[in-house]
Amino acid sequence: MKEIKVGLATCGIAAGGMLIYDELKKEIKNNNIEVELKKTGCMGMCYREVLVEVKDDSDSYLYANVTPDKVKQIVYEHIINKKPVKEWIIKSKDINKEDAFYKKQKQIVLRNCGIIDPSSIDDYISNNGYKAIQKCLNEYSKMEVIDIIIKSGLRGRGGGGFSTGLKWKFASQAAGNKKYIICNADEGDPGAFMDRSTIEGDPHSIIEGMMIAGYAIQADEAYIYVRAEYPLAIERLLIAIKQCEDRGFLGKNIFNSNMDFKIRIKEGAGAFVCGEETALISSIEGKRGVPRIRPPFPANKGLWGKPTNINNVETYANIPWIIMNGPQAFSSMGTEKSKGTKVFALAGKIVRSGLAEVPMGITINEIIYDIGGGIVDGKKFKAVQMGGPSGGCIPASMGDLKIDYDEITKTGAIMGSGGLIVLDETTCMVDLAKFFLNFTQNESCGKCTFCRIGTKRMLEILERITAGAGKEGDIQLLEELAYKIKNSSLCGLGQTAPNPVLTTIKYFRDEYEAHIKEKRCPAHSCVSLLTYTIIEDKCIGCTLCAQKCPVNAISGKTKEPHKIKQDACIKCGLCYDSCKFDAIEKI
Repeated sequence: MKEIKVGLATCGIAAGGMLIYDELKKEIKNNNIEVELKKTGCMGMCYREVLVEVKDDSDSYLYANVTPDKVKQIVYEHIINKKPVKEWIIKSKDINKEDAFYKKQKQIVLRNCGIIDPSSIDDYISNNGYKAIQKCLNEYSKMEVIDIIIKSGLRGRGGGGFSTGLKWKFASQAAGNKKYIICNADEGDPGAFMDRSTIEGDPHSIIEGMMIAGYAIQADEAYIYVRAEYPLAIERLLIAIKQCEDRGFLGKNIFNSNMDFKIRIKEGAGAFVCGEETALISSIEGKRGVPRIRPPFPANKGLWGKPTNINNVETYANIPWIIMNGPQAFSSMGTEKSKGTKVFALAGKIVRSGLAEVPMGITINEIIYDIGGGIVDGKKFKAVQMGGPSGGCIPASMGDLKIDYDEITKTGAIMGSGGLIVLDETTCMVDLAKFFLNFTQNESCGKCTFCRIGTKRMLEILERITAGAGKEGDIQLLEELAYKIKNSSLCGLGQTAPNPVLTTIKYFRDEYEAHIKEKRCPAHSCVSLLTYTIIEDKCIGCTLCAQKCPVNAISGKTKEPHKIKQDACIKCGLCYDSCKFDAIEKI
């Protein structure tokens, strides 16, 4: 046998991956087997964790949903007796149970995730690692590197979608003998885990991308700003940086050139606003993380007043591939204005949750149905929430919309960093808007009056509507406040905070009106607007609902229809969940 790899990103560890790794290690030692046991990053199929790959000279076998009790059989049958346990394998030369998940993907950013050991610089080097920076140093001038990135059409993957090459060009042309590179890894959107997974699976690709950016703009110092809630990502970055320093890839005269480059880690304290680049710069400088007025832009006056280039994790991870494969290879994928691929974190009511990298131009429906396998429990697809708290909701009726920066922006949502939360018929869109407004209101830095106070007033209105106390004019008031906040806030986060409300009003206005006018939640989600009743024709008087009721609100004799006392009912739903005869309805 050649090697065994265990998926040990955060998703794999949370599913019990370390137990599997330790059990494999024990079995290999007990049976005195010559095999290399390795740790790797996220393989994308988070819904199938724990994932274990067994490789030999002839094939690779991917086992899914591996539990400790399966390890012994895999070792005995497959590794010792060379008879793969086919019923647990989802991918091999002859078996491809999860072909649909990967069929429409194109992996550039995730090219090494789940393939290499993220803690091994040799693994990265064996997969063409650090060849791109050497190619730049030996074959291209600084402006030639920038021209390659411009020609590739790569746009910033952090949300704004600005041309990466142009951003580098501005920083390169800025006056100053000291410049900085910053990697924004402060991924703060609820439901997003693209950057975390990329760092955990392939930290060296980000480092190499930053080195190339440093060469292009003549920067000799860099920071990776990563949220402290990502301990595994930080650990693997620190290991990767130390390995580079030990090899001489970071430091003075890297790769025998006259280029100096060093990288430091800055752990963020979890403030959502520090995802905004000027607030992030303030945080690195040791100040309170609040945005500042632009211009001047960071390209001219950034970290400690020096020219600074900031891109996010996914943007930097694309760079080595573009240098090695050429700008045309990247620009040949995607749409006219959105080139290459995009990584999405698939979350919510989707069958195959996980990490997927798709070519730009693919439709929302293709991602949800072809890659994601559709909606859990066969329920009806209702909408997708894209772009996190700064994004918005796109209804199922627009499922044929192509993934393209400009097309997504036209809907009122934004591409964002790549969080894609799938919603089904049980999701209340008013309640969802309330959730995101609560998030942005709590995370507002407080600098702008409209963002600080306006989001609070919007949240109060949404709370009132979902509690059944909505009134005529509330929708118009929400819209008025939303546009004032968008027009009066200083930074991009404040300007986009109303998006979840505006898009849900735009596409699901009828739900708002049902809450306000009829005091009814069409999704049967808002507790204050629910009523539980027993259908007499279906109730057989089994008494199970009465037994489950914590406040004795259900009365009736055995084998006779029961009744719910509405004034006593606390709407906990235990009766509804416990009834085996569908005799209780929720309206």
